[in-house]
Amino acid sequence: MVDRFQDGLLTPTETASYLEIPQSTLTSWLKGKAAGAPLVHQVEPVRKGQPSVPFIAVAEAHVLRSLRSLGLRMSEIREAAAAVRDAFDTPYGLVSQRIATDGVGIFVEHCRDGQVPIQEAVFDCLRYLTWEPGEDVPSSLRLRQYPDSVPVVIDPRFGHGLPVVAANRVAVNAITDLWEAGESVEDIAYDFDMTPEQVDALRRAVVRLAA
Repeated sequence: MVDRFQDGLLTPTETASYLEIPQSTLTSWLKGKAAGAPLVHQVEPVRKGQPSVPFIAVAEAHVLRSLRSLGLRMSEIREAAAAVRDAFDTPYGLVSQRIATDGVGIFVEHCRDGQVPIQEAVFDCLRYLTWEPGEDVPSSLRLRQYPDSVPVVIDPRFGHGLPVVAANRVAVNAITDLWEAGESVEDIAYDFDMTPEQVDALRRAVVRLAA
């Protein structure tokens, strides 16, 4: 079982690629701090070049990316992150399920840019995270660049950090490798208990991302 906090799941390069974040931006987040804890947590890799970004940090980077894309300034985010972490007594406050309730008010207090609907921004980024019943930290992250008709997630329990199709936990690259090898959409759909429309939507998403 992969530890969401202590086990490296992805490299910084993989994390930046999957979340569509410039690597220089992710690097600055990995170095940044709020309330004495990193904005995005890293762990010591087993060996040089091995994964150093645990799942919890992938989720944190997703939240930061979402808030930045909606116009919040880094100074505001750092202040709000520090306040949320202090209020919840956890270094992982940015991905706490409580941020959707108690945490929204803290963000509103610290992010006063009237042009940005703060509550809407927070809810938008949290809807891509999934929490198991009774847990305060997320268990998986849905990648927003894939279509709603075939949700793709990063789930530390499946695929060793690779994006997998949420419905069957099959790695996206396992499906696209078959398509690139000449398998028909219909045959791939049959093999993985998907519809041809889902396979085609996934194929088109991968082609678009690679362009």
